[in-house]
Amino acid sequence: MIKNVHGNTVDFLGEAIVAGRYAVGASIAPEPLLCEELGVSRTVVRESVKSLVAKGLIHTGPKVGTRVLSSDQWNWFDADVIAWQSKAGLTPDFVRDLQDLRRVVEPAAVKMAALRATPDDIAGIEAAFAGMKRAVTQGGDYVTYDLRFHQGLLQASHNRMLIQMSKALSALLRTSFELSTAKKDGPASSLHLHRAILDAVIARNPARAERATNVLIDGAHADIEMVLGSRRRLPQVTEPAQGLKAA
Repeated sequence: MIKNVHGNTVDFLGEAIVAGRYAVGASIAPEPLLCEELGVSRTVVRESVKSLVAKGLIHTGPKVGTRVLSSDQWNWFDADVIAWQSKAGLTPDFVRDLQDLRRVVEPAAVKMAALRATPDDIAGIEAAFAGMKRAVTQGGDYVTYDLRFHQGLLQASHNRMLIQMSKALSALLRTSFELSTAKKDGPASSLHLHRAILDAVIARNPARAERATNVLIDGAHADIEMVLGSRRRLPQVTEPAQGLKAA
């Protein structure tokens, strides 16, 4: 999606803050300097600052100016904040926080999906699974379909709060899927686990759906911990997904 001048300005400042180019407690560049540097009006700068205040990245006030807040005050359920962190690079602490969130959220969402999924929901998840299977056998983009599969399950919970959390989880899911595609036979070996989740949802069996989801998450958790323990660099999730070679 192409952003307007305001969106680009918010991105520029948000990325700089999340990447650590402004220290906690530091003031961002003065308004006239930002206008000159970015080639935008004062109105755009002021509106962008308001957006960053709403996202919890900065605080403004009389006598203190505009100050950068610590990361524990940022809105981590904001899609922009997640995107900026992903672009700056996923840190081990951030990934582990997301893993904890996934363990809490996804099994519960899949249980709800087993009770609430509509025929259209199931058709969408089936299409995503078919795309994963096709990528394994014929080559191509596996990661995008894997992401659609899991997002489809969260959507099928028909819980607005859980669906909102899926935006935060997307960065972890994308990282996990990139790691699985890098493992020999990783995607192929996980297909039956995905099928087990989908079959349980179709059968309206929430307990079975939850168990199957936990098995899949445990495997992904082990893969990520192995990479974090080895100090290898985590995949860059802002780049296009790597396609599989045909089996």
